[in-house]
Amino acid sequence: MENNGFDSLPVYKNSLALRDLSDALGHYFSPERRVFSKKSLGLRAIIAESLVNDASLLPVTIEKAYKSSSINYRLKNANFINIITKNIGSYCNGLENDGIKEKEYLQLLRKELKTFRKSFKQWRKSLLHDSEQ
Repeated sequence: MENNGFDSLPVYKNSLALRDLSDALGHYFSPERRVFSKKSLGLRAIIAESLVNDASLLPVTIEKAYKSSSINYRLKNANFINIITKNIGSYCNGLENDGIKEKEYLQLLRKELKTFRKSFKQWRKSLLHDSEQ
């Protein structure tokens, strides 16, 4: 891996952008539009909370994978990130199906997710390349 640090990786920078956008939209789409509570959340609020929680795991997981010396641990984290990105796409669909009127926000999130996935695929390839050496 590079010696510049994980915070210089494009995948890490994209994960921060995706996390920030997901956080903003998750709180916007929550009917209460405040900090989430576990008291009788509706479907939209549950999806929004899951979106915020999952997106917040991305930068942390990338950091853990980068700092690990174990190739297996890196690949395990890469698989976890892959699952998270699929979940975020599903949350977009769930919010859309729940009747979100601001579809342009969901399209913006999907675009950011696509950007992240591109950088993630390149980063994952570098992990696989490192494991072969």
